[in-house]
Amino acid sequence: MTEKISDAEHAVMEALWETAPLTAADVADRVRDARGWSIQTVKTLLSRLLAKDIVAAEQDGRRFLYRPLVERDDYVTGESRRLVDRLFGGRAAPLVAHLAEQDQLSSQDIAELEALLKALKS
Repeated sequence: MTEKISDAEHAVMEALWETAPLTAADVADRVRDARGWSIQTVKTLLSRLLAKDIVAAEQDGRRFLYRPLVERDDYVTGESRRLVDRLFGGRAAPLVAHLAEQDQLSSQDIAELEALLKALKS
């Protein structure tokens, strides 16, 4: 995915990744509590995502059904890579070190990282 998406667009994408296809009203219902957006705001965000070729729309009677064209895993992979490249010179170790130095790693996080590293060494 070459187009970046905003935080607001990301909220819409999360709704679509969870369940698709959805109408604009369905998306608005899913984000209303967290964001307080009107249906018009959601339609604007969907239009932006359509223009970026990140979602597709199919007419269903008088409404449109929206579905993602980008898989969530692909998006996360790209965003993770950009973050590590931009802030940590393309290396993951400085990211983990930074999180540890800032007390951002819970005991569970550390245990999961240890298990991951052990599995990678095997």
